[in-house]
Amino acid sequence: MQPGTAPTVTPFLRTAAAYAWRLLVVGALVYSLFAVLGRFHEIGVAVFLGLVITALLRPLADVVARGLPRPLAVALTVLGSIALVLGVLALVGEAVAGERTTLVREFRTGIIRIEDWLERPPFRLEPGALSDLQARIGQFLSSHRSTLVSTALSGAHHVVAVLTTLALALFSAVFFIHSGDRQWAWFKEQLPASVRDRVAVGGGAAWRTFTGYTHGIVLVAAVNAVLVGIALWLLGVPLAVPLALLEFLAAFVPLIGSPIALAVAAVVALASQGPLVAGIVVGLIVVIGQIEGHLLHPIVMSWAVRLHPLVVAITVIAGSIAAGIVGAVVAVPLVSVVWSVHTALREARAAAPPEG
Repeated sequence: MQPGTAPTVTPFLRTAAAYAWRLLVVGALVYSLFAVLGRFHEIGVAVFLGLVITALLRPLADVVARGLPRPLAVALTVLGSIALVLGVLALVGEAVAGERTTLVREFRTGIIRIEDWLERPPFRLEPGALSDLQARIGQFLSSHRSTLVSTALSGAHHVVAVLTTLALALFSAVFFIHSGDRQWAWFKEQLPASVRDRVAVGGGAAWRTFTGYTHGIVLVAAVNAVLVGIALWLLGVPLAVPLALLEFLAAFVPLIGSPIALAVAAVVALASQGPLVAGIVVGLIVVIGQIEGHLLHPIVMSWAVRLHPLVVAITVIAGSIAAGIVGAVVAVPLVSVVWSVHTALREARAAAPPEG
């Protein structure tokens, strides 16, 4: 470069710099958004749960509203759903209470059976190792009783936070079910006229994807729970109903939730029925995983969520790292909604007539 001449910048470097500062701005905005959500995560979780409840109950409320005033239809739908959930929980509690005596006896026998099994080849565990472990655990609990009590008392704060979040979610769902359309229309009217059409297109796509995902994951979880409950009942594994409910809840975390729930069932089967039944339950992990991955998800979820299984796996892991179990549950529907909005806006731009 000669003296007095301005330095030249290649077009590639100029384009890269332009994209770089824009990416930095977007990254700062995303970080700020997650920081705010992390500070008020109870509100975010409550609104998300409210939307889930709305996606599940809004169609039923619309049907009931054909013969009743809308407020009464919403009240009957919500109260009936609460009664159904409480009834299921009462059934689970009754099943656990009814099998308590048998469970205690079977688990004591099962622990002895497991210890004898581990003392034989190939494990060759020293005799009395499990008994010594139980004694050490008892000594630890006795010596740290005050710490455990204070931890339990501090956990009461989390219980209050969970109950508050659930109450806010139910309160939000009632208004979403009753007048969600009017709230969405009011929100669009507050925006500039130039972006209302794009927001309407993106919002419609987002809600269709979210409701489709919610209905699909509930159906997949219900099928998994029924299959697991029937299999555990036929195998004579205790707590078949509570374990089926655990499978239902775990299925809301795609790919990894069901194997974790079935691993818990395998431990119960090992302690109560022995290694053979536990091995059969482990086989169920493979079978149900194949049914879920190759049958249920492609058939039920393909019309609502079009994500590659690798993307789903990465999304679940990233969500769990960012926000624990809540992040693992929320991550997939969030990514699905974002992708559906992007696709809908791109298709709308492609279908729009050229200007001029």
